[in-house]
Amino acid sequence: MTDELVNVYDAEGNEDGTAPRSRVYAEGLWHASAGVLVRSTDGTRIYVHRRTMTKAVFAGMHDCLAGGVVDPGETSMQAATRELAEELGISGPPLTALASTAWDGQWAGKPMRCHLYAFEARWDGPIRHQPEEIVDGWWWTDAELAAHLADPAWPFVPDTRVLIPQLLRLRQHR
Repeated sequence: MTDELVNVYDAEGNEDGTAPRSRVYAEGLWHASAGVLVRSTDGTRIYVHRRTMTKAVFAGMHDCLAGGVVDPGETSMQAATRELAEELGISGPPLTALASTAWDGQWAGKPMRCHLYAFEARWDGPIRHQPEEIVDGWWWTDAELAAHLADPAWPFVPDTRVLIPQLLRLRQHR
């Protein structure tokens, strides 16, 4: 397997070249990640999934964003579209940016530092998990997700955990 190149950024979110993914994680270089919150078409449910134990970071944890790093030459929207198709087999629904800023949040923990871009897709069609990335998935209401997130011991990916309260508040104001 090749060590793919990833866009790297400075702390303010400006592109600053590329580096191999292994170096980005090992050295905690800033990079960008795009994720898609999949919501039912009636807006009442969110798709939550559990990552495989073989993932390089946050193995076995739960998440509600299908996403990944922004590749060289790719916009955050392109990365989100690509990751949604790869991880959940969802293609075609329009994506809506969930914040008006260039990036929605930052996560500066171990093993990485990341600028986070979040989008939403409405979908009721079939979902097909990429077996190398996702073990299982189910639909929850905002309240069910919020209840699980209130438990700090619940294994949820920390970078998404930073954004979810903001995303759930945005939902309430739409």
